[in-house]
Amino acid sequence: MNKKLLALAVAGVLSAPLAAQAQTANVTLYGRLNLTMEAVQLGNSTAENWIYRVNSNSSRFGIKGTESLGGGLNVIFQLESSANGDAGGGTIAGRDTYVGLQGGWGTVKIGNFLAPYDDIHPIFGNVPTLTTSILSTAALWANAPSSKTQGGFDARLGNSIRYDSPNISGFTGSIQASTFENNTHGMVYSMGGFYNAGPLQAGVAWEHNQGARAAGLKDDAISVSGGWNFGIARVAGVYERLDYDVAAGGNLKRDLFGVSGTFNLGPGQLYAAWIHADDGKGSAADGSQVAGTVKGNDTSSDEYSISYTYPLSKRTLTYVGYVRVDNDENARYTFNINPLNQSSVTGGLSQQGKPQGVVAGIVHFF
Repeated sequence: MNKKLLALAVAGVLSAPLAAQAQTANVTLYGRLNLTMEAVQLGNSTAENWIYRVNSNSSRFGIKGTESLGGGLNVIFQLESSANGDAGGGTIAGRDTYVGLQGGWGTVKIGNFLAPYDDIHPIFGNVPTLTTSILSTAALWANAPSSKTQGGFDARLGNSIRYDSPNISGFTGSIQASTFENNTHGMVYSMGGFYNAGPLQAGVAWEHNQGARAAGLKDDAISVSGGWNFGIARVAGVYERLDYDVAAGGNLKRDLFGVSGTFNLGPGQLYAAWIHADDGKGSAADGSQVAGTVKGNDTSSDEYSISYTYPLSKRTLTYVGYVRVDNDENARYTFNINPLNQSSVTGGLSQQGKPQGVVAGIVHFF
């Protein structure tokens, strides 16, 4: 049974009227399962035990499609849910879910989805492992895994409306606004501009969180990334500046930069990245903290990752990798995906707070 027929069968089970409506649309059922076996350690002390675990990494399933309204105008829709393949469960419509209009002028959609600030991540290297495991390059970048209410910039935004421009000679642009329906009544604004043509891929993205952490506080982030494909290898770089208001007064700033390389090696690809987050600075008091970023000396961190991805078929791949977040004594960064609990553990003289892990995974797309 192909994807379109299967999607219609699912719709038929849910309701007959829905099936009748779906028959007039181009509907696709899709998804992926990404599971890993991991050995992780909070620090690097030889006396500390390793933790062995199985994790599901951004596994999902969804229904998406389009319906022509005539004159080049289409309705687009998507309902995407998480799937916890490690222990079962998931969240219906917990991932990118929206409805919108698409034409020659671009796309407008409304719902719950990632922002333009997240769209810059693939330029630095979200492939070949998809970096949706502990190998994620966003452990330091975007101050993840914290939510908007904790100061992170790598989160899905509910209550959003977004516009994406058409592709004009390789250039595209996006703008998004999201409102927080809570007691802060905050807003998030995100913009991005991207270029992708020939061997060059580049982008710049900005995000402003107004009252997301607390009423009256604002957070800003800007990232610039670029990559060049040489054929047998692709090299990329990234720079980021974060700027937070601190409740006790003053601001907290942090700079980040990194380099990555993707190399064709046999039938698969080797990926390696190094990312450095500078010490936290600004006018806030030493020790002030937002997510993993801390103000003061010895608050920098380095992330090292290396992986190899091997395709088993057009829809299945397997990979192995190693990642380490090397916090200085007062830094508090952890993995972006499936983090270790170290909210109060720093780098430290005892060599704690330096999470590292070895991972082996398999991904199937359907």
